[in-house]
Amino acid sequence: MTISRALFLVALGMALGTQALAAPNESQIERGHHVYQKWCYPCHGPGTDKPGTNAMAAQGLKPAVLEERTDLTPAAIKGYVRHGIYFMPTFRKTEISDADLDAIAAYLTRSNKPAATK
Repeated sequence: MTISRALFLVALGMALGTQALAAPNESQIERGHHVYQKWCYPCHGPGTDKPGTNAMAAQGLKPAVLEERTDLTPAAIKGYVRHGIYFMPTFRKTEISDADLDAIAAYLTRSNKPAATK
C-alpha cells in the first residue's frame, strides 16, 4: 500500500470518528466477539507475538490492543478491514461478510461513549 493511501485511510478514520454511535445489541456484540476471535485476534490481541498490536504500539497508539480502545468508529474499522493499512491485508466480503463486519464494529465500539449532541 502506498503511503498516501495509508494516510488517506487514517484521515478518513479520524474524520469519521465524530459520528454519533448507535448502541449495538447484545447478540450482535456476541457475534462480533466470535468473528473478532477468528479474524482479528491473531494479529490484534494482547501480547508481544501480535504484529498488529506491535505496529500500533510502535506508532504510539495507546492502548495498542484493539479490544481496549474506546476511540474506534464503525466506519474506521470497516475502512481498515476492507482496504487494509500498512501491512494489514484487505479482507474480502467472501472472507468477512458485511454482516460480520458490522458485528466486529459493534463489538469493538461497545465501550465507546456516545458522541455529545449539540
